[in-house]
Amino acid sequence: MDAITKQAMAKWPNVPAVFGWLGLDRRGKWLIKGELISNPVVADFISRNYEHDAAGRWFFQNGPQRVFVALNYTPFIYRLGWNPDPDAPLTIETHTERTVTRVDGAWIDDAGIVLLTTEHGVGMIDDRDLERLLPCFTDERGTALTEDAIAAALERLQAGEVAGVRFRYRESSVPVSAVAASDAPARFGYVQRPVQPAGQKECY
Repeated sequence: MDAITKQAMAKWPNVPAVFGWLGLDRRGKWLIKGELISNPVVADFISRNYEHDAAGRWFFQNGPQRVFVALNYTPFIYRLGWNPDPDAPLTIETHTERTVTRVDGAWIDDAGIVLLTTEHGVGMIDDRDLERLLPCFTDERGTALTEDAIAAALERLQAGEVAGVRFRYRESSVPVSAVAASDAPARFGYVQRPVQPAGQKECY
C-alpha cells in the first residue's frame, strides 16, 4: 500500500466506504460501473492499494476511503510473467504484478477453470495463459502429462473421480482437486460482491 494512502487513513479514519462502483473482471481488469479503466496510471494505483478486510471483502484503499470491489470470480487473476529468455523458468504473478513464490493448492471448477492458492490468496488462472502452464501438470510421480492426459484427468476430477494429477511450480507440487464455482467464495473465504451494511451511511 502506498505511504501516502496510509497517511490519509491515519488522518481521516472514519470516511464512509463506497460499494457498487469498482469491479474486477476475469482478465484482471478494473471496471468502474462496468466500464473498463483504460488509464494505466489509475489501474496501477488501484492495484498497489488492493487489500482485504477480516470479513474477506476486497477493496481499493483510495486515500482515506475504502472502495469495495465486486469480483467477477476470484480476488486474484494469475497469469504468466513475461521473460525475454525463452529458457527461463515459468513465473506466475497476480494481476497486481505480485510474483508468486509458492503454490499451496490447485483446483478445477465445474466450468474447467483452474484456481490456485498462493501466498497472496486464491485466484483463477487467466484462460489465455492456461496452455503455457500445461507443463506444470504432472502425474503423482512428477512426470509431465500430455495435453490429452491432462484433459482426461480434469474431466475425471469434474465427475468426482480420483485423477492423480498434480500442479508443480518451482519447489511446490500440490494435488489438483475439484471445486464447484458456486462454493468457491465460502471455500476460500472471500466475499464476491460486498454490499452496503444496513444502517451504514451511504457514500458515492
